[in-house]
Amino acid sequence: MATPALSDWYAKLNKPAWTPPNGVFGPVWTSLYASMGFAAWMVWLQRTSRNVTPALSIFAIQLILNVAWSGLFFGLHSSGAALLAIVALWCAIAATIVSFRRVVTLAGWILVPYLAWVSFAVALNFEIWRLNK
Repeated sequence: MATPALSDWYAKLNKPAWTPPNGVFGPVWTSLYASMGFAAWMVWLQRTSRNVTPALSIFAIQLILNVAWSGLFFGLHSSGAALLAIVALWCAIAATIVSFRRVVTLAGWILVPYLAWVSFAVALNFEIWRLNK
């Protein structure tokens, strides 16, 4: 549940008409984090493979960027800095997909919905930045 200050700040932003209702974000992110964990677990199970350490390292980088985006957007209320972070996140997710596929093909494919959602989030973040600068 969002804090009142967060809700007030986000509620006051100009957002595009195609912004999903707030109730969509929780279930979507819950399913995405579950699939990310499952994919990482599948890769980790292959830990004797030489490709596992680089793949899980890239995975960790994208997790850090994911947290950084939240901090920049919701914590610092900086949609511009968050936009830069989410573009970097998109690149890190794409790299994670490639590296996971080298270890367990299915693990890479499992992350495709995550990349699709973040692609949408990039567009949404851009529009929020544009409408509120």
